[in-house]
Order: sequence, then structure tokens, then C-alpha cells
Amino acid sequence: MFLFICSSAPFTNKALWQSVLSSFKMAKKVLIVFAHQSSASFNAAAKSAAVEVLTAQGCTVEVSDLYAMNFKAAATAEDIKGDVKDAEHFRYQEETRLAWAEGRLVEDITAEQTKLTEADLVIFQFPMYWFSVPAIMKGWIDRVLTCGFAFTGEKRYSQGLLKEKKAMLSFTTGSLESMFSSTGINGDMNVTLWPIQNGILHYCGFQVLPPQIFWAPSCASPEARQTMLEGWRSRLAGLLEEKPLSFISLDCFDPKAFQLTPDVQEKHASQEFGLTVGIHLGKPLPPQNQMKAGC
Repeated sequence: MFLFICSSAPFTNKALWQSVLSSFKMAKKVLIVFAHQSSASFNAAAKSAAVEVLTAQGCTVEVSDLYAMNFKAAATAEDIKGDVKDAEHFRYQEETRLAWAEGRLVEDITAEQTKLTEADLVIFQFPMYWFSVPAIMKGWIDRVLTCGFAFTGEKRYSQGLLKEKKAMLSFTTGSLESMFSSTGINGDMNVTLWPIQNGILHYCGFQVLPPQIFWAPSCASPEARQTMLEGWRSRLAGLLEEKPLSFISLDCFDPKAFQLTPDVQEKHASQEFGLTVGIHLGKPLPPQNQMKAGC
């Protein structure tokens, strides 16, 4: 995009000029990976709200509607063009790493990788299924976040290949918030989110924004559902400036043993809480570690 300013007089309004440049600098590209079968669902409404609000802020928003795309969920040898290296002992991660490097991944994968490469922020919008994402979205994760493109053995977690990008989960639950508490029947939502937010998003290097959780909208009144959407709209207005969740830097681990270095363990030995939900040093879990941004 090019900006031409024509004037017979010198352009002397420095503040206005800086504002114009800032608006171009702040323009962001957002990818929404959407997984719901119905365009009349609450998830669809949440997706549409994100498109509307972010577009109004000057963002370019693209939606990958996985069900509408009939996106293939199964990770198979069909994802690779041409022969595989070892058909008898097929290893998906290794074969797709080679295929990615040689430009031999199939088009539906490369199309999503292109969208992801261009995006500054990725929002995963979905209903929580079995304490995780729907199968079609898990298939997107399995197939699109290939080794070599999203991570390598050396480039993961805080050094992951997608570390310049932000990502977040936005989802609905079937159970009330109280049921996802430390005393609730479903257990602490912070624990539920750890495998997704740390094991997938942070593993690839994403700066992970706190999740947007819509608690049991199917059990709520129309007025309550509308209030949920208005809260989401309000958050979206400042979403791009939010601080990410706190994770531990790869530098804090011994590169050979993959354990916290002794100095890091000693430094936190006297702390009341562990470092994160997963790496807790045998201490109580830090409150809301996977729900609210770190200080």
C-alpha cells in the first residue's frame, strides 16, 4: 500500500504525519481459525464480532472456516506430494518436515501456512470438546504446524519459529464456570488449558494472550449471551495491546538435560507458588496462570 500526500505548501504538521505513519505501522493482519458447524451458533456470533471490531480498527481479518472448507483432519501420507522417504516405517513429523523444506506439502496445508505466515495474531474460535479443541481444529494444528515451519528441535517454546506472532483461544464451554474451578467437578480450567496453550501455542513460540472463555452460553438467557458478546467486543477494542501470558524462557533450562537450571530452581525455592501450571516445582499452582497475563 502506498500513501501519496499532495500539497502546494510544505507538510509541516509533524503530529499529524506521525499519526498517519503510526496508523500504518499498527495495522495488523488477523487470522481466525473457526470450528463450528452452524452459522447460527454462538461461536459464529463471537467470530463475526471479532471480524467486525478488528476490521473497524484497520486490521485485515481472514477467516479459515474449517467445516465450510471441509478441512481434512487426518494427518496422513496423502499430505505429501511424491514419494515419502520411508513408506514402511512412516513417521509423519519427519516426512512432513522434509516435504515442507522441498515444497512438497499439499495445497490445503500450504494455503493455511501462508495465511499464518502473514498473520500477526491468530484467534482460535471453537466449542470446547472433551476438554480440548474439536477434531477438525486438532487436524488443522497437526497438519499446518509442521516441523520446520512452526518449530524445530532447537527452535521451540520461547525460541519457536512463530515467536513474533500472538495467538489466543476463544471458546465456549458446556459447563458453568464454577464447575471448572479447583473445587469443581471438571477441575481447574488453568490445568485444562495447559496442554493447549503451552504444549501447542507456546511450543511453537506464539505469544499467548489470555483466553476468552464464554461459560456455558447454551445454558444462559438471550440477555446473558448478549452480555457475553458485548464483553468480547469491549475486549477486542484493546486486544492488540494486551500482555501475553507468562511462560518460562528456554534459557532457564539445561540444553542437554532439559531441566530447570540449578540457579533458577534456587531462585524460586522460597517462593509460595510454582512457576507455571506445568512447571510448578512441587508447589501450589500459581493462581490463574493460564487465564490472566503475567505481571
